[in-house]
Amino acid sequence: MRLKYIDDDPQMATKEDQDVVTAVKERRGGKLIELDKALLHAPPVAGGWNAFLKAIRTQNSLSDSVKELAISRVAALNQAWYEWEAHAPLLEKTGDVSKEAIENLKDRNKAGTGLDDKHLAVLEVTDAMTLNVVVPDAKFDALKKHFSDREITEIVATVSAYNCVSRFLVALDVGEMREKYNVDMS
Repeated sequence: MRLKYIDDDPQMATKEDQDVVTAVKERRGGKLIELDKALLHAPPVAGGWNAFLKAIRTQNSLSDSVKELAISRVAALNQAWYEWEAHAPLLEKTGDVSKEAIENLKDRNKAGTGLDDKHLAVLEVTDAMTLNVVVPDAKFDALKKHFSDREITEIVATVSAYNCVSRFLVALDVGEMREKYNVDMS
């Protein structure tokens, strides 16, 4: 990582900052992951991040396969391999997407192969948002065939959130992925 990780059990300078550590640990089941130990250099940012990602990850109506497909595809497109290693196994665990289709998410030419229409619509909107920001009407209309307004909002929020996460991870090289995946950061 490009910064030193915060300790596993940090003692922060203020009660407010210590409360952030407690909240993050509660969401994570009692321990900090590398992402948290990077974010905690700025406790107010870590606190906001924790609340936002809690809503994205655990307080929505999306199926796990839809949510994890969007997250895994963002990770692959942005070469956020720390994110990929955390979320691709969760996608596989759903049983709704084959191992081959998951692996194809890393290849721009093969991505979408083996996906049903619902997951393909999510993939295409994820690609548009991640690569171009603008989502063409045809891709958005395909999403509307499969999802409610609430679900569409949650899909767009998930893709947006994980684009933020991936950019943070890659910029700071959280998890030391650039060496493992041979990413040139010169």
